[in-house]
Amino acid sequence: MLRTTLMLLGSLATSTLALAQDYRIETVTAGLEHPWSLAFLPDGRMLVTERVGRLRIIDKDGSLDPEPVVGVPEAFVAAQAGLMEVLLDPDFARNQWLYLSYAYGTEEANNTRLARGRLVDGQLLDVEVLFSALPAKAGAAHYGGRMVFLPDQTLVLALGDGFDWREQAQNPANHLGKIVRLHRDGSVPADNPLVGQAGAAPEIYSLGHRNVQGIYYDVRLQRLYSHEHGPRGGDELNLIEPGHNYGWPLITYGVDYTGAQISPYTELPGLRQPLLHWTPSVAPSGLTLYRGALFAQWQGDLFASTLAERSVRRMRMVQGQLAGQEVLFEELDERIRDVRSGPDGALYLLTDNAQGRVLRVLPAE
Repeated sequence: MLRTTLMLLGSLATSTLALAQDYRIETVTAGLEHPWSLAFLPDGRMLVTERVGRLRIIDKDGSLDPEPVVGVPEAFVAAQAGLMEVLLDPDFARNQWLYLSYAYGTEEANNTRLARGRLVDGQLLDVEVLFSALPAKAGAAHYGGRMVFLPDQTLVLALGDGFDWREQAQNPANHLGKIVRLHRDGSVPADNPLVGQAGAAPEIYSLGHRNVQGIYYDVRLQRLYSHEHGPRGGDELNLIEPGHNYGWPLITYGVDYTGAQISPYTELPGLRQPLLHWTPSVAPSGLTLYRGALFAQWQGDLFASTLAERSVRRMRMVQGQLAGQEVLFEELDERIRDVRSGPDGALYLLTDNAQGRVLRVLPAE
């Protein structure tokens, strides 16, 4: 077992599953209410969403602007519902556009929505709704919400199955349990895989998902990765390809929360297998790939933050193939909502609680 000296809050601890690389974790910003997503502005500041419906600005020195950004669309906030991802436009430095995903509606009728606005002097201007997932359903669970841009500057938005509507993940007529692809103005790309198919929602990029909570595009390998929550067991890391069906709930490596069987099958013809599955569940919540200069041993590896395991899973990649996993940052003993590779080469974490923090992982001094 590799031993790694971990420096945290001035004390030393030993990780049982850490890589042979010393690191330290420092708090950048505290006092955030259930932070959900992080984005790095070109001028060195950061944006962070709070699930309760606020978009906040963090200055270069880590201080939190006391006033939330004005003009953020109102979100439906309950249980898992609220404001989710913030994503900068590929041309943000020129046009100031940013994109937000959030829950819309009421307890009786809600789903995931995508909007954009221009960030100018601490407020959002020219806000417009680009996409609303349908149908609106009851409850307050499984919204997905993660987003990423592809090299052609189309936007991919991950969605959830609404929890009680899991069978709808196989129905191409709606958006439940799907990943969708849109132009930056919300219009549908003509080359989406189901465009022109009778009875199919043209926004669909892939289907058969449960609750996609992490998505990342690897520019070098031209691969779109995602991960999603399973039920009890069966959390998945997937390689997403257009038009493919990822099986939920026809195939799964998990069981229902009651212990009841969801499906007798883990494989069926025509349904894609995950690259890996986590059983028991770790509840993956964010996904990034490391290309920074500070940690040579992390180059090209995937990192998934987790809620239930209260860790970050490092998935080692060798020539594009999975080559093992390691569990990191368990010493924090906190639900970790998001993980990001920063422009400074550090790894950034968001802790998911009422007094959430932005953390920065750096090489040990």
